[in-house]
Amino acid sequence: MPHAVILDAQSLGPDINVDAIRESVTHLEVFEQSTTQQALERLADADIAIVNKVVLDANTLQQLPKLRLICVLATGLNNIDIEAAKAQNIMVKNVTAYGTASVSQHTLMLMLALANRLPLYQRDVAAGKWQHSAFFCLQDHPTLQLAGKQLVMVGQGELGSEVARLAEAFGMRVTFAARPGNEANDKRPSLDDLLPDADIISLHCPLSEATKHLINRERLARAKASLLLINCARGGIIDEMAALEALRNGKLGGLAVDVLPTEPPKDGHPLLEALNEPLNLIITPHNAWITPEARQNIVSLTADNIRAWKSA
Repeated sequence: MPHAVILDAQSLGPDINVDAIRESVTHLEVFEQSTTQQALERLADADIAIVNKVVLDANTLQQLPKLRLICVLATGLNNIDIEAAKAQNIMVKNVTAYGTASVSQHTLMLMLALANRLPLYQRDVAAGKWQHSAFFCLQDHPTLQLAGKQLVMVGQGELGSEVARLAEAFGMRVTFAARPGNEANDKRPSLDDLLPDADIISLHCPLSEATKHLINRERLARAKASLLLINCARGGIIDEMAALEALRNGKLGGLAVDVLPTEPPKDGHPLLEALNEPLNLIITPHNAWITPEARQNIVSLTADNIRAWKSA
């Protein structure tokens, strides 16, 4: 049985049991965090590298002749040099659909909060406006009833399909847009065709050449000024600056993002600064996936990947 090393267990968050992985290998070393240089040292005797965000580039992999399997504790593989791994006969396995319930729940939370203008009403209550109101309620920010509204989804995988199912429970009309960049070969209507009638757009697609700044200044100009825009996919699919400008100018009804182009945003980001403004804006710290059930599922699926590799 193989020797495995977890390089960044801290990425799984607190109170996660890795026994399922431990039982799948001869020996398991667990490190909370690792740099790429530390990874080189820590993987010297390992058959299996278990990693979330640590970069394993070609130079690092070429110095690890014993390594045979890389298990990524996530869906994205952008931190692994896949071609270098293939050249060295190192198999790379990821986990998919581990957090469908968690992310879809988060997406609906953002949708409901934007529709009910929660950021604006919370701000008003904190400022004492309700306490000093001459009337029993505040009505300064008209809310959006979701029943009967048009939700346009970009991405029809397991996650997008689950968000659509939940949205339909609220009475929304859901339409999936064609895959960006493949509209000519896709029977579904294009985003551009759906855009003018969209009340809400929710993004659940990967970041690629075709989807970078998919929601840009030009498309926002053709959308309803009341449009609610939600991104729980990847930062950069929205042109965040164009969306912020539209929000400030009353040309966008609400914006909610769980992702930014650089994470963590150590150098700041204009959207973060805009949280101090009276806008229907929500930013969550890439935590749509973090329910304990989803994080524990990552461990279970990784153990499955190890067992499948061993039996191959």
